[in-house]
Amino acid sequence: MAVSFGIGSYIEGGVISAVIVLNIVVGFFQEYSAEKTMDSLRSLSSPTANAIREGKNIVVPTAQLVFGDLVEVKVGDTVPADIRLVEAMNFETDEALLTGESLPVQKEAHSTFDADTGPGDRLNVIYSSSTVTKGRGRGIVFATGMTTEIGSIAAALRGKKSKRRPVKRKPDGSAKPYRYVQAWGLTTSDFIGRFLGVNVGTPLQRKLSKLALLLLGIAVVCAIIVLGANEFSSNTEVIIYAVATGLSMIPASLIVVLTITMAAGTKRMSKRNVIVRSLDSLEALGGVTDICSDKTGTLTQGKMVVKKAWIPSKGTYTVGTSDNPIDPTIGDLSLSEIEPRKEDDEKSDGPAVSPVDLLKDNKDLEQFLTIAALANLANVHNTEGEWKARGDPTDIAIQVFAARFDWNRSRWTSDNDDAIWKQRAEYPFDSTIKKMSVVFESDSESMVFTKGAVERVFESCSTIILPTGQTELSEDIRNQILENMEALASQGLRVLALASKQLSQPIDELKVPERSTIECDLVFRGLVGLYDPPRPETAGAVTECHASGIAVHMLTGDHPSTARAIALQVGILPSNMAAVSADKAAAMVMTAGQFDKLSEAEIDALPLLPLVIARCSPTTKVNMIEALHRRGKFAAMTGDGVNDSPSLKRADVGIAMGLAGSDVAKDASDIVLTDDNFASILNAVEEGRRMFDNIQKFILHLLAENIAQACTLLIGLAFKDESKLSVFPLAPVEILWVIMITSGMPDMGLGFEAPAPDIMTRPPHPMEVGVFTWEVMVDMLAYGLWMAALCLSSFSLVLFGFGDGSLGTNCNNSYSPECDTVFRARATTFVCLTWFALFLAWEMVNMRRSFFRMQPKSDKYFTQWAIDVWRNKFLFWAVIAGFVTIFPTLYIPVLNHKVFKHTGISWEWGIVFIEAVLFFAGAEAWKWGKRVYFRRTERTGGEKHDDDLEKKAFAAYFEKTD
Repeated sequence: MAVSFGIGSYIEGGVISAVIVLNIVVGFFQEYSAEKTMDSLRSLSSPTANAIREGKNIVVPTAQLVFGDLVEVKVGDTVPADIRLVEAMNFETDEALLTGESLPVQKEAHSTFDADTGPGDRLNVIYSSSTVTKGRGRGIVFATGMTTEIGSIAAALRGKKSKRRPVKRKPDGSAKPYRYVQAWGLTTSDFIGRFLGVNVGTPLQRKLSKLALLLLGIAVVCAIIVLGANEFSSNTEVIIYAVATGLSMIPASLIVVLTITMAAGTKRMSKRNVIVRSLDSLEALGGVTDICSDKTGTLTQGKMVVKKAWIPSKGTYTVGTSDNPIDPTIGDLSLSEIEPRKEDDEKSDGPAVSPVDLLKDNKDLEQFLTIAALANLANVHNTEGEWKARGDPTDIAIQVFAARFDWNRSRWTSDNDDAIWKQRAEYPFDSTIKKMSVVFESDSESMVFTKGAVERVFESCSTIILPTGQTELSEDIRNQILENMEALASQGLRVLALASKQLSQPIDELKVPERSTIECDLVFRGLVGLYDPPRPETAGAVTECHASGIAVHMLTGDHPSTARAIALQVGILPSNMAAVSADKAAAMVMTAGQFDKLSEAEIDALPLLPLVIARCSPTTKVNMIEALHRRGKFAAMTGDGVNDSPSLKRADVGIAMGLAGSDVAKDASDIVLTDDNFASILNAVEEGRRMFDNIQKFILHLLAENIAQACTLLIGLAFKDESKLSVFPLAPVEILWVIMITSGMPDMGLGFEAPAPDIMTRPPHPMEVGVFTWEVMVDMLAYGLWMAALCLSSFSLVLFGFGDGSLGTNCNNSYSPECDTVFRARATTFVCLTWFALFLAWEMVNMRRSFFRMQPKSDKYFTQWAIDVWRNKFLFWAVIAGFVTIFPTLYIPVLNHKVFKHTGISWEWGIVFIEAVLFFAGAEAWKWGKRVYFRRTERTGGEKHDDDLEKKAFAAYFEKTD
């Protein structure tokens, strides 16, 4: 820019200045827009708290809490600070955001623990941002803000690495003087590298920064060549020629087109439920090879739901898939007479049956549902057409199951005297007893309803209802029930038992009997299996990941058997585990205890990294990301909790959840899913690949033109006038016109090109190679040299073939009659290059397929190309605009002679048309040769297309090791 203004080329300087300003403005507003969008997602913090001050319970802003405040919390509250409990009544909190556990944690105010006890095991403490799911509590604030458990993680994430290189010291702490010089030298080189962009950003951005520096160097060399060819003359014509040659090698529109393309991609992603916080991540997603995903709330819905219920006298009831766990109207019901323990041999859930039909003449099911509804503190109700729930997740799930049969608690109980069932006593759940019981009375009977852990309910049961009637609960029957429980647990279900009995007489509410006298001689009614269900779209999304060459790893805090079952269900583990070799099967599913005990060398020695790691801690997830990096993988991490934040930060692409995710996790991420849907990651990956393809296309298009222009001008040095000075075939403004008008806009159109049909069936592109593959490099030379050859031939034909061959005098500066032929030849060359640039944009829509047959399966042999051209309207109108704007530059007086240094043409249009046909012929011949080459390479390489996606995705695990 400075050189252009320095030599008086104000037009060139103005255009380059406009490019720089546009790039800065677009980048600033896009980043600003992304941050504004993120602000709307910040909704985690608790705004108020109930504090007891001066003996009064007052509501204060959370930010005003101080150490020592006495705070009360109850069901539904968000904990405002880290609090040491002093009182807890049947109190549980959901700490999934901190620990990753989907089940609530029961708190014990009077327990004490060692100082080194982990956060998840401190049962006398409740943590900031967790939610109360049951009971009430009171405690003393001991940490607020950034000093809380969650705040400490956030503080660690915000700590930035020093940009100053450390001095290498001896063991005693001393260092020689040259070590200080070395450290400062490396720090300075790092600063320069960051300033130039060659050691920051994604691999593509670093390569483009290096490319820009390389082209700048080449531009300087080209300018020196021009000056040398003209004996370093100080003549203005020579300087203008040198400037023109230098400009021809600088892709002035590259950065602005790249920025606009990425900004447009960000807007597209926001419409597909993905907020991009960093433009870097959008193109990086296309190269992701592994996705490490949390289970709770990411692969699963983060809510408990009843999947199976086994009633010994009737069989197994199954609930179909539902995208809303608290809506009892969604999901089919079916009944199978097969017990869960026999499902492996005879798996059949039976056809869907309506709840009304299932209840018909079914007293045992009615008894089971009554226990489910009444031995339950949750509330499920429909308000203005929307289902809502309140209470413990487990109780909610069981209550929803009862509500499927219109048997929910609100139907049988109320505060009015006409309630069918009236509660007389409650024996709450206790962590030592692991069961709870309630006593209800109706007009005709008094009943005990109990639910809890299977082993503990067994202890209180003496009989069971079988198809043959009420039978004594023998040891053999107990073993069968345990087998059924294990069968349900192996499916990843949490299993509870339900039981009941009829009391001989009503109880006195003022003198409630001892628990031991109530919870005895119960009748075993059945088992209920609950699980945190995968999202309905998760399995399909995992399959698409495998089809795209992306491995999916589950890193969860859940129990290994649950994690394994969910992983099998969604396809993270292969269904045919028997075909996996023993050593690889052992490495497939591990616990955090096993994985964290391994050193880096031992992890790297594993045949393959685990697909499932259970009981994860934040350190485990970070270790997994680093292990993937050591294997040369490009890893993405998804998660929603604070416990996911360190690994989100360390991953190449961090993906946070917008609805259930914590603010800390969002701050640590690169992109945020507004719908918390794992399947939306596929949208992000597809967009990343589409962008990568399109960036590759417009970079090839742009650099091929640069090569054509540079070669035309360098070879054109041979055209010397009577004063022995070179006459340029293309003027500086013509070059800028081609770069900014007939190249810049079509390149933007290529950036908006739709994804290729096979984009999600290809493996990830290698990030270390980036866009500059061998194919792109060779294409760049082939198209550039062919265009240069045609441009030089058009210049020569007009000047020497049909003209007198005179190059005149001072034809680089001004028009004169003796320069008319030169100006006509220059105009012809300019039009040819412009047309080639526009046609090349259409050829780049598909880098291998013919422009006339981009859709090989189409039967529109003669019109398909027109449909393809019209499909991308931005590119279409950009090309049309390029055609139209040629004419003003050619035929408007003064503009043509003074600015563009050419003149209007007439019969030369014939040369232009012939050259255009030759360009198409050469481009199509080159693509045909490429298709033949790649087909032969595929055949000789022995590549096979395996239709079995699972076998292909897990091929490394199925292979036998010696």
